Amino acid sequence: MINLEFFPSRQLAWYTVRLYLTRSLAVLIGLVLILMTLDLLGESGKILAVPGNGDSELWRYVGLRIPLLVSRFLPFAILLGTLIVFVGLNQNSEVVAMKAAGVSAHQMLAPLVLVSILIAGLAFMFNETVTVRSAHSVNAWSENDYRPIKPESGSQTNVWVIRNGDLIRARHVGGVGGDFHAEGVTIYQRRDGALRRVIDADRAVPQGDAWRLENVRIYDSQMNAVTTTAQMTGLVGLTRDQLMLAKVDPDETSFLELRDRIGEMEAAGKQTEQARAGMWHKISGPLSIVLMPLLAAVAAFGLARSGHVLLRASVGMALGFAYFVADNFSLAMGNVGAYPPLLAAWAPFFLFLLVGETVLIRSEE
Repeated sequence: MINLEFFPSRQLAWYTVRLYLTRSLAVLIGLVLILMTLDLLGESGKILAVPGNGDSELWRYVGLRIPLLVSRFLPFAILLGTLIVFVGLNQNSEVVAMKAAGVSAHQMLAPLVLVSILIAGLAFMFNETVTVRSAHSVNAWSENDYRPIKPESGSQTNVWVIRNGDLIRARHVGGVGGDFHAEGVTIYQRRDGALRRVIDADRAVPQGDAWRLENVRIYDSQMNAVTTTAQMTGLVGLTRDQLMLAKVDPDETSFLELRDRIGEMEAAGKQTEQARAGMWHKISGPLSIVLMPLLAAVAAFGLARSGHVLLRASVGMALGFAYFVADNFSLAMGNVGAYPPLLAAWAPFFLFLLVGETVLIRSEE
């Protein structure tokens, strides 16, 4: 008799969910430990090269990087964990026993998909509360060559602005109200495409419709000379909003804050394709966890004695890798405006949802 229930029995559902969670968690922990070790080996020399940095700064770096690694590799860990579960079930003929009891492929996957939806929700909240703060802190720290950074409200690092053909770089922008300022400002003045002067200032403070530059060094390319001055006026017409909106990184901004920043960018006449694609990807990215059991399900079907278990597992892994490649490619195309932001964020998800469902139906047949 065919089981028409959407879920299998409670015992069977709990059994598969327990395997799914434990295997995925083990893979995630292993991936994070390996990648964190390799990352720390590459960055520890730069961190310790700064006078005053020691073991506490290394542990701080680890604490900031781990949330980013968890967020990025959680879907991949889910894919590998699900593959391990399905290969084990197939080799032990448990899938055959389930199908003999009238349990369909979709019923086997239903508990895993339900748990994946819950994990996706938790991943979204984790990204919005922990990951964005860690990304902002570690990026600002690394761009400052791991030197101490004064915590400020609304601070940004490594901001670039193009104005009237000149390039303007501010290594740090922060503060609110009368305390707003920029530090490490470099102005590359160009004429007819050629570099004319380079102006370096330790600090820049708004002053009317211009900025007061402090501790200034000026290199004149025509005279091949460097002059210094305590302060000067420059950056006429450059507004605070132009600096603050010059760099909007979706990875460092929460969904609601990013939506507000997009509105400000539109009001300022700036392009918003990259920010919009990143905003929608904040939802589609965690939701990709739901796809992983579906893409890995190809490893569960087919007789183990046919000798194709490894091949099926490889196909499932290839489908997962193909999704990540397509997702990154689509997001990159959305960032440059080649794809509409909504399409760039969601097209790979729905494409591989159809691919996974098609493979599952053909495998079950």
